[in-house]
Amino acid sequence: MNILDDLKLQYKIGGISLRLIYWNIACFLISLVFYQFSIGQFDFPNWLELSSDPNVFLFKPWTFLTYAFFHSSFLHLLFNMMVLNFASQLFLTFFTQKQYLGLYILGAVFAGITFALTYYFLNISAPIVGASAAIMAILVAATTYQPLMNVRLLLIGNVKLWHITGVILILDLMQLRLDNTGGHISHLAGAFFGFIYIKLLQNGTDLSIIVSRIIDFFVNLFRKSPSTPFKKVHKNYQKPTEKVTSRIVTKDKTQQQIDEILDKISQSGYDCLTKEEKEFLFKAGK
Repeated sequence: MNILDDLKLQYKIGGISLRLIYWNIACFLISLVFYQFSIGQFDFPNWLELSSDPNVFLFKPWTFLTYAFFHSSFLHLLFNMMVLNFASQLFLTFFTQKQYLGLYILGAVFAGITFALTYYFLNISAPIVGASAAIMAILVAATTYQPLMNVRLLLIGNVKLWHITGVILILDLMQLRLDNTGGHISHLAGAFFGFIYIKLLQNGTDLSIIVSRIIDFFVNLFRKSPSTPFKKVHKNYQKPTEKVTSRIVTKDKTQQQIDEILDKISQSGYDCLTKEEKEFLFKAGK
């Protein structure tokens, strides 16, 4: 099995978390066509990245989701995928894959809306890309559900899950007024949505059902319904019964009588026959 076959097999059996990582990597490879070597950075079109300009996002609402699958650099992608893999294992320990995908999508959309509205009111026009907000939604959701869960870190040992999440949130808060303000706003918005998602789920409201129903709708829309082949039904019509039976019966009776006469002849001779038997045998022999 070559590397490509191995990747295909992993994608097939790896579950939704591995598929999300594959999707992010695939989008990054595709986005290399937008890389500007002259300035050393990506120049994403406004139909992929999320812009805080209402004249852009109002006419390209899909960018509230597409931005969460593209990254500004390889290190940006690598760090996010490492955290996504870590958060995915924690979340999927307690919840389903449909809830995982629903939270990723809803967390990205909520964080994107928060970023766009915040920058709009601050009168700042800037774009954003990255899966960090959706990943924070998953991480904080798992932490909210099991904050005291022990996690073993290399060179550190066992720590509580809420310690790890708390450090990441504090770093975002400390850098909020520094570089990449919009990114940190989206991170905190994603974290807030993850917290709200678990609290609503504990009260019996699963927001991920929204995403599941939308996906199921489009899957069923494009799925071909199995066509039932036309079956031609052949109906056997019986012809009216003719009087063949009566002929057969008559013939049998005649033959039976002939046989009886012949047996009588073989036993007692022809002379023992009566006049009627001789006449019957004569007529039957014609």
